[in-house]
Amino acid sequence: EVQLQAFGGGLVQAGGSQRLSCAASGFALDDYAIGWFRQAPGKEREGVSCIGSYDGNSYYPDSVKGRFTISSDNAKNTVYLQMNSLKPEDTAVYYCVADGDRSSCPKRRPNDYHYWGQGTQVTVSS
Repeated sequence: EVQLQAFGGGLVQAGGSQRLSCAASGFALDDYAIGWFRQAPGKEREGVSCIGSYDGNSYYPDSVKGRFTISSDNAKNTVYLQMNSLKPEDTAVYYCVADGDRSSCPKRRPNDYHYWGQGTQVTVSS
């Protein structure tokens, strides 16, 4: 069965860096769109990254572009989210997500993703 396990969250100072990992099982990364959503209290879910699009591009919203980078290691079936220059507004629960329809990646809609990990908390202190 398809499973996603996110880890690597924690407390970090503003301006610092953190790397999240998502270990995938039950499917091959090459066949899926996979990425990250985040949700902070009082805010809507926001897609912060995605890879696996049919066009080969990665996607980021303006809120994280230039600071966050998504990458994958297919041999390890793992996806990473490198977060640099962190800000307090980056504080949220981060969810690893995946979907078998690779067109989900550029659309960046949470309802398009059938598989969600448990989430990992990232807290950025000022």
